[in-house]
Amino acid sequence: MSEKNVEVKSLVIEGRNAVLEAFRAGKPVDKLFVLDGCQDGAVRTIIREAQKHDTILQFVSRERLSQMSETGKHQGVIAYAAAYEYAEVEDMLRLAGERGEDPFLILLDNIEDPHNLGAIIRTANLAGAHGVIIPKRRAAGLTAVVAKTSAGALNYTPVAKVTNLKKTMEDLKRQGLWFVCADMGGIEMYQLDMKGPIGLVIGSEGEGVSRLVKEACDFTAGIPMKGDIDSLNASVAAGVLAYEVVRQRML
Repeated sequence: MSEKNVEVKSLVIEGRNAVLEAFRAGKPVDKLFVLDGCQDGAVRTIIREAQKHDTILQFVSRERLSQMSETGKHQGVIAYAAAYEYAEVEDMLRLAGERGEDPFLILLDNIEDPHNLGAIIRTANLAGAHGVIIPKRRAAGLTAVVAKTSAGALNYTPVAKVTNLKKTMEDLKRQGLWFVCADMGGIEMYQLDMKGPIGLVIGSEGEGVSRLVKEACDFTAGIPMKGDIDSLNASVAAGVLAYEVVRQRML
């Protein structure tokens, strides 16, 4: 991936022409907010573009749009565009091949906090992971906050956004990967063989990994805990498990 400028401006796009041009130029738009009840020709065209690109669409009140607006000239539409371009899952597998390594991917389920996402991308880069995969819904996108929290790791670590995380895992299984899911009730991570082509699945601190995604995993891995609380922050859990993968690969 080519290096990009770490100084990333907030990518809130306002106004009908600006939003439509963003779609037509192929800019990665994560979410589109439209004034509820606004259905004139220009807005319908924007909605069609959003549907064509599988962009998350939300109809909101005028008050909500006004709160989100940075210019006061939203014209009934505001788009949130990604600060960085998304990669494809195939890019990650290609990167592993170029390095002569077994694929090591980190998949995130229910991670909606951009600070957690940025921290995990940073850890992924330092642990030698070949990419991070996030779902389109119920997930933070590549915002300016994520870029800043990653401390430059987005320059080097591919991030792919997929429609269906479980289907992506099934596709990757056919290419030889197996998946381990972080779960406090799982097998202690030191007892698992985490070498070979692997996908590490991390869920949010509160909800964990969703049932369907967990069912698609081959094993669940628990992190030994000695304290009085029973869970780690998602980015910390990702770091602990990622470095167990690193440790085992060095043996």
